[in-house]
Amino acid sequence: MALQKQKQYDWKDSNLALFGSDTETEVKKESAEQEPAWKNAGQTCGLQIWRIVNWKVTTWPKEDYGKFFDGDSYIILNTYKEEGSDRFLYDVHFWIGKYSTADEYGTAAYKTVELDTYLDDVPVQHREVQGHESALFRSYFEAITLLKGGAESGFRHMKPQEYKPRLLHFHGDRQGVVVKEVPRCRSLLDNTDVYILDLGLKLIQWNGLGSNKEERMRALHYLKELQGERGGKCRTETLDEEPRARSNEFYKGLTEDKAEVDVTEEAAVDKTKELYRLSDASGEMKMTKEKSGKIEKEDFDSKDVFIFDTKDSVFVWIGTETSKMERKNALTYAHNYLMKTDHPLVPVCCLPEKMNSPAFQLALAA
Repeated sequence: MALQKQKQYDWKDSNLALFGSDTETEVKKESAEQEPAWKNAGQTCGLQIWRIVNWKVTTWPKEDYGKFFDGDSYIILNTYKEEGSDRFLYDVHFWIGKYSTADEYGTAAYKTVELDTYLDDVPVQHREVQGHESALFRSYFEAITLLKGGAESGFRHMKPQEYKPRLLHFHGDRQGVVVKEVPRCRSLLDNTDVYILDLGLKLIQWNGLGSNKEERMRALHYLKELQGERGGKCRTETLDEEPRARSNEFYKGLTEDKAEVDVTEEAAVDKTKELYRLSDASGEMKMTKEKSGKIEKEDFDSKDVFIFDTKDSVFVWIGTETSKMERKNALTYAHNYLMKTDHPLVPVCCLPEKMNSPAFQLALAA
């Protein structure tokens, strides 16, 4: 593999609490038990979400599940049981907003490992990056809504007259309808999609001429949800595109300014799957390339940690005979590896050998 120049994330990627080197102090169960946020974590099946605020883990309101601000970082725990078993199993994800600070990002990473420790190392750990979420992460929500700023800029935290209008873009893709806040720029409107102009006390849904039924229905459902969250106090309106009509309040809420458009990180150029072995048998951690192309289950060895790069996602496979510290640093290994590639923002899954993962099985079969 030809390693590329290190990519810089939009957030500052230095002085992280977990990434960049081995964990300075092993996360201990006793300290994890002192974290108030974990008191009821993983006690019942379902989702629990926390947001990182000033290095602290804070509960995210259930009514906001599925909404993520690009200036924040979050921890998401999914608790479930396999059919015929009473044992709790877990997937724990940390989600990084595009403009999340290094402190928030690092705290989310460290606290994810701490939550894993609190739950006796049972969870499968995942890293999710805004706009590159895994299929498993997306499956938890009817839709993921990506909003600009931090949670404090939301309607619930501001006086109506101080609320900054938002333009929400509803675009259907093969994974469903994606909801994303975009610049309120008239020239950027795509008439094959649907938009909602959120003015705080008024919500206007704009249906482009070429939009489909799924996009329109998802937007209408979202509009009703927003109205309900605001106690029914805001008015709503649905507007079908009419090329000659521009007098509606929807158009007056847009600007003529040329707005900056977020550039999507490029995908890997070479899609060949690669397998790397991480071993400290020599006394220091070394990474060696084991194989490329078709990767099979027999290529993995219980004595070591492996990085399996599909180019659309990365699996850190942790053998049963590896050390506890190697498990704790699985996210570190993936992060350091990806920062030397041309696709650093793909989802990461840290998978203990004995844990089942449909996504991993599909990656091997493909």
